[in-house]
Amino acid sequence: MAVDWREVRWDFWFGLLSLVLLLVGIYLAGNWVYRVLMDEQQVPLDAIVLQGELVYTSSDEVRDALVAGEVGSFFGADMATLKARVEALPWIYSAAVRKEWPGRLRIFLVEQVPLAIWNDEALVNRDGEVFSGRVEQVEDWLPHLYGPPADIDEVMRQYLRIDELLQLNGYRIDELSVTERFSVSVGLEGGITLHLGREARLQRIQRFIDLHERLQRADDRDIDYVDLRYDTGVAVGWREE
Repeated sequence: MAVDWREVRWDFWFGLLSLVLLLVGIYLAGNWVYRVLMDEQQVPLDAIVLQGELVYTSSDEVRDALVAGEVGSFFGADMATLKARVEALPWIYSAAVRKEWPGRLRIFLVEQVPLAIWNDEALVNRDGEVFSGRVEQVEDWLPHLYGPPADIDEVMRQYLRIDELLQLNGYRIDELSVTERFSVSVGLEGGITLHLGREARLQRIQRFIDLHERLQRADDRDIDYVDLRYDTGVAVGWREE
């Protein structure tokens, strides 16, 4: 039986055309769905829920940071970008951002916990990380740390060790300074300054603790400073009335 090749050829081209039209239709439909999902007007993020204890950061500051640039739709919003915007706020230590259907953004916030004021112009946390929170918000109750900017790790190490010993004995540090040659001085709450030098600092602190009451009884004046940079004994300066 003879085959009509013209009929076969038409069937082939019709099938191919149908396949092409189907693929084009799928592409156009997918593109339309994508544009709808990415459109802020069609699928908006219309609610922001903040969680976490905020002491130094207001809710308005967080919201302003989020909308400082393009946010996008529920599906189009980039969580890494939004997280970075919030964590750029000076008092925010970390932020976790999560979407919740149908249009909610939930943000879990952790604020910085300041340990001390660094060189009168910044703050430092317990991890030794310097951050740019407003000093005036905490300057009434935080100790001041001073030292070369590149030596923050050493200043923190000295502060934590010395502070632990002093607090165990009822003293509180008002300020601590470390020079470029790593000589340490400590100002105590109440006005006494301890000059500790570059070595045996904890032993010298203990020597002060052991002598403090006797020094106070030795003179009616208040102690201004105690120089402990001696192998034995101390030098005492008295505050003039």
